[in-house]
Amino acid sequence: MKHLPKHLRPRYRYLAIGIESWPDATFDRRAVQREIWNETRALLGDPGSAAVDPTVLRFDREGADALAIVKVRRDTVDEARAALACIDAVDGDPVGLRVRGASGTVRACEEKYLGGPPEPSEERTVVYQRQEHTAIVRSPRVDVQTGAGFLGATESDCERPEHDDTESTVEDHESDRD
Repeated sequence: MKHLPKHLRPRYRYLAIGIESWPDATFDRRAVQREIWNETRALLGDPGSAAVDPTVLRFDREGADALAIVKVRRDTVDEARAALACIDAVDGDPVGLRVRGASGTVRACEEKYLGGPPEPSEERTVVYQRQEHTAIVRSPRVDVQTGAGFLGATESDCERPEHDDTESTVEDHESDRD
């Protein structure tokens, strides 16, 4: 069987997707693919979902953040973006999904939208609502671990523990001048 000539083949666009979740979320590529199919079908119906034809080509997850490349048909990029905007949970874990951009090739999509290093994160103890908690810090976001799970906060909502001796006072600087 012969291949279709290039001008008759379907054209695709590649969407770079950033996914943010809680650090204890447990989802993988298959769960993301399933959720994209479900939301596309719910928003556009079966014929619309078939026209968009969303497929997860690449999925990299590191900690609470994930990156993905989703292949869609060229004429349906706006419909695919609308369906992706409807996703608020994957496998029961709440997520924030953002389309970073669209490109005509996988290589250009990777270089242009997914090329940077992963966002650094660190685990440290913070004071939130006058209690010490363990938190995962991805500046300026802080995921405070509570008994019921994680709580989203910012660095300005949290304080360093009081036993931290890294801060110096004005009196220390005045005594240095004498």
